[in-house]
Amino acid sequence: MSLDTIVDQPLREYDFTNQDFACVKRLIYQRAGISLAPSRSNMVYTRLVKRLRETGYSQFKDYLTMLEQNSDSAEWENFVNALTTNLTSFFREAHHFEILTEQLKERKAGQTIKIWCSASSTGEEPYSLAMTAVEAFDTYTPPVRILATDIDTNVLATAQAGIYSLNQLENFSDARLKRFFLKGTGQNAAFARIRPELRNLVIFKQLNLLDRTWPIKGPFDAIFCRNVMIYFDKPTQHQLLDKFAPLLATDGLLYVGHSESFQYSQNPFRLRSKTVYELVDKHLR
Repeated sequence: MSLDTIVDQPLREYDFTNQDFACVKRLIYQRAGISLAPSRSNMVYTRLVKRLRETGYSQFKDYLTMLEQNSDSAEWENFVNALTTNLTSFFREAHHFEILTEQLKERKAGQTIKIWCSASSTGEEPYSLAMTAVEAFDTYTPPVRILATDIDTNVLATAQAGIYSLNQLENFSDARLKRFFLKGTGQNAAFARIRPELRNLVIFKQLNLLDRTWPIKGPFDAIFCRNVMIYFDKPTQHQLLDKFAPLLATDGLLYVGHSESFQYSQNPFRLRSKTVYELVDKHLR
């Protein structure tokens, strides 16, 4: 084992050196903007070792070199998917949905409200947005359209399927469960599927927030980018805020995570409410 192997690492199937970890950090930052802390070394090993087994590589160095030399390799998708963290739940940060309900009820006559969920993960967030819209307008066909994007194609597939275990729905009232889900039977009795009426309100697309251009059009009345930018450094956060701004309607709102704050200079947004931002120059547009 080489001298630069990470100190005090547990017994592992493959050597995973400091140089390997540094390379992973650089590649995932360049590809997805994710800044990995030194403490994430074991997590990185655990997730990527499965890719080495799948692709037949016996050393991390060779696997990472392959990625560096083949920028269009299909393996990049698996690499990014493996290192993407997807912690989510239905109606997470409940105050956001209360504010969104107020926003929806201020809709102008004839207006279709557009919402972008920019890190949809396994679908709990965009479907929570759809449920909020159905409840606000008391119809399965509210004047709302939701775009849900994520860099991870695996979680997008889960979101599109819209099937969840009943354990994930334990905080739902019986009325909400009946209104928004179809319970499984037989061997699927422990699961429930999102009703097709809700599924029809959401369009799922793969999108990397770090891409130079985004194949989407605004303006959006609400953009949800929650618990995502904590994985980005300040320069990357600032770049994303600059790209969000022109896609937001003049009176639109940007919803971010509870641990995210953007109270620094040259920011196109200002805090309006708890973790909800509005455009600084909205009255000038």
